[in-house]
Amino acid sequence: MFNNFDDDDAFGTPFFGGLRPNLGGFVNPNRGFSETYRCFPIAMMQNGSDRENVNYGGKIILPQSALEKLSQLNISYPMLFKLINGAEKKHSHAGVLEFIAEEGRVYLPQWMMETLRTEPGSIIEVKNVTLPLGSFVKIQPQSTDFLDISDHRAVLEKALRNFSTLTVGDMVQINYNNKVYEIQVLEVKPHFEDHQGISIVETDLEVDFAPPVGYVEPSSQKPAQEAKSHMVIDAPKPVKSGFAAFEGGGQSLRGKNKGLVADSSNSMDTNNADDNDDGPLNLPFGQLYFGFPVVPPPSENNEEKTDKNTFTGSGQTLRTKKK
Repeated sequence: MFNNFDDDDAFGTPFFGGLRPNLGGFVNPNRGFSETYRCFPIAMMQNGSDRENVNYGGKIILPQSALEKLSQLNISYPMLFKLINGAEKKHSHAGVLEFIAEEGRVYLPQWMMETLRTEPGSIIEVKNVTLPLGSFVKIQPQSTDFLDISDHRAVLEKALRNFSTLTVGDMVQINYNNKVYEIQVLEVKPHFEDHQGISIVETDLEVDFAPPVGYVEPSSQKPAQEAKSHMVIDAPKPVKSGFAAFEGGGQSLRGKNKGLVADSSNSMDTNNADDNDDGPLNLPFGQLYFGFPVVPPPSENNEEKTDKNTFTGSGQTLRTKKK
């Protein structure tokens, strides 16, 4: 949950000199604001290339005449508007950033143009509206690249400060580290069928994330554990038939019974394997393991030289020497 404070509110107290609700002292409580304008993207605005960040928000730019009409109406603040494309039967909601557009024009963020399915110069209707404060929104990133962001909460909280409203079905865009991410609004609370929008200005908003489009849940199945090997040949025991040599018992000189002589076929019985074995020893095909360290032969420098004086001296014989 986070608070969204409208830092870009064009109608703060300094703007109105402390007289925020009224301008000119005249209020008409029986009328609402409803005008038609030709819509254009922010990029087509004068010096629009310098205001690229406006594309990643939810506020529009209206002409000065709209401000004059709004000032004479009994409307709630902050000013929120419903944008309607009657030809496509699409609608969305937005706040207002400034009143500097040319007369008869309204400038929209690029994602809002795409949501309304409008082209530059298309006519849309702009009406003031009152939306409930939102308490919950469920969104879905449109790419798994969104998972590369380490702190989704902080990034989304900062991005939504540029929005005043959220509407079900909107495909908003945010910019993070010079990369644009598309996010679709799936659900809002409270939800009303007539407008399907909420206000997110100065409210505690709980955000839920749906899995990104294209995301595949990792498999939880673990590979079967290999059977424990004891480095013995699991050869089948030969079937005894006919004469078998060296079978039977025996006696030692000490009188102890040696019992039956072990059959040579049992010398490789797997049941005699060590239970404390560390596990399977997986070697590449064709490689053997003998379990002995390799000791290099001694070098020539370490060879001990044979003493040349070995077996020197005189000796005696039992035979008498012949004269």
